[in-house]
Amino acid sequence: MTADEKITLWLAQVRASGQAVVVARLVIALAGTIALVVPSVQSWDQADLVPIVGAALLLCTVVLPDSFAALLFVLVVTLGWLMRAPSAPSWSLAITAVALVVLHLAAAFAGQLPSYARVHRAALRRWWLPGAIAVLLVPAVAGAAALIRDADVAGSLLVTVAATALAAATIWFAAGQKLGRD
Repeated sequence: MTADEKITLWLAQVRASGQAVVVARLVIALAGTIALVVPSVQSWDQADLVPIVGAALLLCTVVLPDSFAALLFVLVVTLGWLMRAPSAPSWSLAITAVALVVLHLAAAFAGQLPSYARVHRAALRRWWLPGAIAVLLVPAVAGAAALIRDADVAGSLLVTVAATALAAATIWFAAGQKLGRD
């Protein structure tokens, strides 16, 4: 198959896209934009390469959600934050984390489907609970980490990691995943 045939096939699949796939890709674009913009408008100096590389990776993630670009986008935004941001938890950190979690879940949903797939409401309901749990737990974990940090509790990093692991396990089991093979 030549390059022009591949592009024609891809355009035909985009034209035949189902509503759920389009919404998932719009959510990816919106969450990715928030994850790029929120750290960029902060008072600390962010590396100039983060928004440039992040924008290119976000475009690739929207077009090909099942590609490696989504993981690289999350890593670029996270590493950009870790390199230059203050270490104290803040609302901008929580908003960026929520945006990354939503982007990850939307990319996982859209990556499972071909672009022309029609999705029924039952399949969408399976993703609403983990998405809602993730969006609610990330600020809760950030707030708990801030409280523990201000209280100077020994092992606060361990508590934060445990809370994040608990949140991930809750999302995993709420999505109906199983530990063993079927």
